[in-house]
Amino acid sequence: MSEGAQFRQVSPVRLYQRIVEQIEQAIARGDLKPGQRLPSERELVARFGASRPTVREALRVLESNGLVRSRQGDPNGPEILPFSSARLTREMTRLVQFDNVSMAELISFRMILDGSASLLAARLRSEEELSAMERTLAVMSDAIDVGYEEFSKADIAFHEVVAQASRNSLIEVCNLVVRDAVLSLISDKVTHAPNSTALMRESLQHHQEVLEAIRAQDGPAAARISRRKLYDYYAGYVPESEQGPLLALVDDEPT
Repeated sequence: MSEGAQFRQVSPVRLYQRIVEQIEQAIARGDLKPGQRLPSERELVARFGASRPTVREALRVLESNGLVRSRQGDPNGPEILPFSSARLTREMTRLVQFDNVSMAELISFRMILDGSASLLAARLRSEEELSAMERTLAVMSDAIDVGYEEFSKADIAFHEVVAQASRNSLIEVCNLVVRDAVLSLISDKVTHAPNSTALMRESLQHHQEVLEAIRAQDGPAAARISRRKLYDYYAGYVPESEQGPLLALVDDEPT
C-alpha cells in the first residue's frame, strides 16, 4: 500500500441512522410526499427487521428534523410534513448567537441574496407580480401609523414577491431563512428604537426605489439599490471593525 495514502478511522453507524437515511431518501425521491403516512410502528419494525426502540429512535430523529409528525393516540403511522424553513431559521440564528457566524456575515449574505433576487425580478417579473409589490408597499405605508409589527409583515410580503419573481426557489428559501434570522436578532431593538417611525419611513422609501428599478426592468440598478439600502439599514447593528464584508458589496457603488 502506498505510504502517501491518507485514511481516517471509521465510525460505527447506529441502526436507527440507517432507517433515518432510507426514509429521508424516499422523501427526496418523491416516493413519500407531504400528507402521506409512514407505515405503523409495528409494520416498520417488521419491514426494517429492527427492534421497536430502534424504530422509535429513528422516528424521533425524523420528527426533530421536521420531516414527520406523530400524533399521540393516532393509530396511523407518522405523517410526512411539507418543507418548512422554520428549523433552518433557528439553526442560522443559533450560528450567530454562538459566534460561529458573525452578524456581519449574516447581513452581507442577505445583501447578496436580496441583490440577486432584485436583479432577476427586474428582468423576469410579471405584471401581476409587479402589482403585488405595489400593493405590499401600500400596506407598508398604512402600517407606519399602526406599528412596527404590521409594517414588518408587509415588508416581508414585499421581499417574498420579489424572491418569487426571481424564478429561483433556492433564493426564495435562503432569503426567507436569512431575513428571519436577522430579524430575530434585531427586531426588538428596532421595535423599541426611539426613532422607529423615522426608520420605517426611510425603509419604505428604500423599497419604493427598488420597486421603481424593477418596474423599469433595470436589473443592475435594482440589485445595487437593494444592497445599498440594506447596508444603510443594518450597518449600525455591526461593529465598525467588522463592516468589511458589507462595505465590499457597496464600496464601488454610487450613493
